[in-house]
Amino acid sequence: MDDLTEPTIDDRAFLDGETPALRLVSLLEFISTRDQIFTLQSLVVQTGLPKPTLHRMLQQLEGAGLLMRHSDGRHYGTGARLRRMAEDVLLNDSRQGARRMILSQLSEEIGESCNLTAVSGNDVIYLDRVETSHPLRVHLEAGSRVPIHASASGKVITSQYGDTPRRRLLTSAELTAFTPNTVTDPEALDAELDSVRELGYALDRQEYLEGLVCLAVLIPTDVGRSNQALAIQAPVLRKSIDDLVELLPVVQAAAQRMAVLDEIDRDDAAESSA
Repeated sequence: MDDLTEPTIDDRAFLDGETPALRLVSLLEFISTRDQIFTLQSLVVQTGLPKPTLHRMLQQLEGAGLLMRHSDGRHYGTGARLRRMAEDVLLNDSRQGARRMILSQLSEEIGESCNLTAVSGNDVIYLDRVETSHPLRVHLEAGSRVPIHASASGKVITSQYGDTPRRRLLTSAELTAFTPNTVTDPEALDAELDSVRELGYALDRQEYLEGLVCLAVLIPTDVGRSNQALAIQAPVLRKSIDDLVELLPVVQAAAQRMAVLDEIDRDDAAESSA
């Protein structure tokens, strides 16, 4: 079912904002926390706002390119402009120096390349990366993209998706075979995402580049879902899949340090508004 499930009155979201512009921002914030496409009617149920009011707000957001209407004319999703804004915020995050230090410490500890990533559309985007000092390495810059299905980061992030967005990803995205190891069967990939969700980490078994293996974990959040992952990569000449799995506790500890940066920002914001 594509529409959001109907909540009780107590579960309804109330859009804060003293001005119409702030209420539009509040609506975008509400929509961004959902992993499903939605209709005007489902938002009426979710927010309790009058249908004409929500219709006008959706028209404004669609006209600005922040939301887009799907081909059936009823369902809405995030627009290209909103996704670009989200990417720019992540790429130019004020915490970049602190998170890069964590990446550098992890890279030095394990002796391999490390990266911070997020999902955007059907791709994984590299937000930051620290390369190993070894001469044998793969060079990828911040802003580089790789397909979700051939990426450990993509798999660990999308393993959190509900049935509807996961089905949409598996049926709409082109599951290109980059190597003989790339998983291109939707059912097999769906089963792997279930396993990833249970294990808490994902692997790239030479699925994007032959000779390169990867392990990724989520950056923890206090909202139960994360769109950022921390990953380590290594050539199979130096590290096997088993070697990467043995490093899991080290990677998880670094991911937890990344999460603390968010907690500090929230505490600072709360103190500033007090």
